[in-house]
Amino acid sequence: MNIKLSLTAAFMALVLVGCGGSPGGSSPSGPLRGQSITLYSGQHEQTAAAVVEAFEKQTGVKVSIRSDDEAVLGNQISQEGANSPADVFYTENTPVLEYLQERGMLARLYPSTLAAIPREYHSPQGDWVGLSARISALVYNAQQISPTQLPSSILALAEPRWRGKLAISPSETDFQPLLTSIAKLDGRGAAEKWLAAVKANSKLYPDNETVVSQVNNGESTVGLINHYYWFRLRDEIPHGSLHSALHYYAPRDPGDLLNVSGAGVLKSSSHQAAAQAFVAFLASRAGQDAIAHSHSYEYPLRPGVSAATALRPFAQLKPAAVTPADLGDGRFPLELEQKLGLF
Repeated sequence: MNIKLSLTAAFMALVLVGCGGSPGGSSPSGPLRGQSITLYSGQHEQTAAAVVEAFEKQTGVKVSIRSDDEAVLGNQISQEGANSPADVFYTENTPVLEYLQERGMLARLYPSTLAAIPREYHSPQGDWVGLSARISALVYNAQQISPTQLPSSILALAEPRWRGKLAISPSETDFQPLLTSIAKLDGRGAAEKWLAAVKANSKLYPDNETVVSQVNNGESTVGLINHYYWFRLRDEIPHGSLHSALHYYAPRDPGDLLNVSGAGVLKSSSHQAAAQAFVAFLASRAGQDAIAHSHSYEYPLRPGVSAATALRPFAQLKPAAVTPADLGDGRFPLELEQKLGLF
């Protein structure tokens, strides 16, 4: 069984010293230097390593990273309960944070942490905060297809002309929010019909890195990814080996989805001050700069912090009207994929 099904089964069955306030409004007391915390990270390892290095250097707090798929880690935290060694959970997407929030497993973050990021990018309950964002896009093989032949809407990928040409990774937590986006904007029936057609059209891959690589190699013509996978591939292969490019959907299209990476402190953590300090650092200017310059190619969400210059300016993005709150806990897309045999 795909390990990500365990999350479906579960569905079923740092403020820096002097830089902010606690939930009650006072600053955390006592020095943090020499303390240690455990970070469960579903983020890309390079990004997590960059922010941890910067945080450790600034605070003297030691961070032990446990990396895995965010769905696996979310399920693990749920099973571990109050005995979880995790102090902080750092994710690529928000649904798994919402899942833990619904189970009452996240602590309320310091108001100053939440205030650093626009309200639309964090939990209304105040127990997780959005930190960076990616936009969904289509990677295409420029030797096989021209930009004028590419669809303006993700919905067009259900058409028969894409049979055998499309690459997807349905087990990726980046893919699943697209189903929720289509369902919110066009209805759940439309989302199911679209997924059934896309399944028939697609070659299935285990992860987004493989999707972008195989499109670049010509095994598939187009592939569903978030934008940053292509930029990372571009940096990792010789220039003469780059045969792909990025295509963005029309503004407000269901496929033009802004996905948010976030973090929360576990209520069960016995290192609350240090854990809160780490999340606060992630939302601080220093933390956001570390994300922006970490080979991440994500958009930092703190106002005034610029993304990598190679990216389309954040202010020019016109994504679908789908918020992290709309994505919920991710139950719907998991159930739909299971119904259609994609797990």
